Amino acid sequence: MKPDEILELVKKRNPNEPEFIQAAEEVIISVWPALERHPEYQSLRLLERMLEPERMISFRVTWLDDNNNVQVNRGYRVQMSSAIGPYKGGLRFHPSVNPSVLKFLAFEQIFKNALTGIPMGGGKGGSDFDPKGKSDHEVMKFCQAFMGELARHIHHRLDVPAGDIGVGGREIGYLFGAYKKIKNEFTGVLTGKGMGWGGSLIRNEATGYGLIYFAENMLQEKKDSIKGKTCLVSGSGNVAQYAIEKIIHLGGRAVTASDSNGFIYDAAGFTQDKLEFLKDLKNNRRGRIKEYADRYQCEYHALDPNHEVNPLWNIKADCAFPCATQNEVSAKDAHNLVKNGIKVLSEGANMPTTIEAITILIDQGVLYSPGKASNAGGVATSGLEMMQNYMGTFWTREEVDAKLVGIMKNIHQTCLAAAKEYGKPGNYLVGANIAGFLKVANAMRAQGVV
Repeated sequence: MKPDEILELVKKRNPNEPEFIQAAEEVIISVWPALERHPEYQSLRLLERMLEPERMISFRVTWLDDNNNVQVNRGYRVQMSSAIGPYKGGLRFHPSVNPSVLKFLAFEQIFKNALTGIPMGGGKGGSDFDPKGKSDHEVMKFCQAFMGELARHIHHRLDVPAGDIGVGGREIGYLFGAYKKIKNEFTGVLTGKGMGWGGSLIRNEATGYGLIYFAENMLQEKKDSIKGKTCLVSGSGNVAQYAIEKIIHLGGRAVTASDSNGFIYDAAGFTQDKLEFLKDLKNNRRGRIKEYADRYQCEYHALDPNHEVNPLWNIKADCAFPCATQNEVSAKDAHNLVKNGIKVLSEGANMPTTIEAITILIDQGVLYSPGKASNAGGVATSGLEMMQNYMGTFWTREEVDAKLVGIMKNIHQTCLAAAKEYGKPGNYLVGANIAGFLKVANAMRAQGVV
């Protein structure tokens, strides 16, 4: 089958799933040179098999809120590929969660996990439950009900979920406690656990830190660095917070952060003290980003939910790090980024840049890295947490950080090498997709038609 035929098959099999179709289209186009070079992969239909989940589980989650009212949510787990290791991918609790979003995330996870060099397959899950505005007790009751079903389908050698949007340390704790009680065993079935009960140092920081380590590698390839660079960051959750922190550590200046209501522009840049205020605001008080603007007397811009152009991406800067959600950078935003002198756009979120925007950025010479490469630090450190759990050991902060630095450097070099080998030197998108695809495809080929 030709690329357009594979894409048409995906559209026919997955109607009304735009996020999954978008992710599939990007991969189909970029890995086609590898399929042309290896016709045996085409005859085995390896790409088509990767595009179909090995297993997709949907279940009802029923729980009682604080007023003793019965609430009903949907829960999901997409087990996409186990060719190179146990299913691995986060759980997302957000009203936008649906099969299309989770399938796109699980599909991306296949390639991301393969790039880390750690034996992990691809998976994703979650629920349309919204923890925002819920009490701790309600979140606990929901997590316990959710795990009551999910526990049937996961195991530390089968499927190891982690956190994602809406699932932080609090939720992982409740989920782990419920699993432990249901199964009557203490195993590393979830990652992102707390210190003292199976967690790993640097895990919270890993996605944001890894993102900036990857961008620094990109710049160093051009004999440059983040030092002295003005950086735009979207989001204000875990990834954004630690991306900002690492930008500060490396001598850059992060000037923005955002949430669903709007964004702040602090021309003076974040300091560690300002960042600690943001962490407390978002992690403990669960407040809105406008409070930061009020505290530090900087610009605040409310966002129109129907906006075609995000003014955050229309600020003069050197580097852009979208860390919020999918498709937050449109073609019009890409034009504004280019106009304002952006040299690097490195994805901290999953698929935050539309296909049209990616084309514009690459054509205009911007160093662009897809999330499956640049935000792989989180799942890589989850893999390190799994290793520590398997071994019954605990590594120091310095040990884990050194491993993370090495993993991100290796991913960077792997992407460059694959891009060069397949005629697209310097194209991180092509390099990441082909390198990840080849690793999984070779494993699938060796294991037969299963």
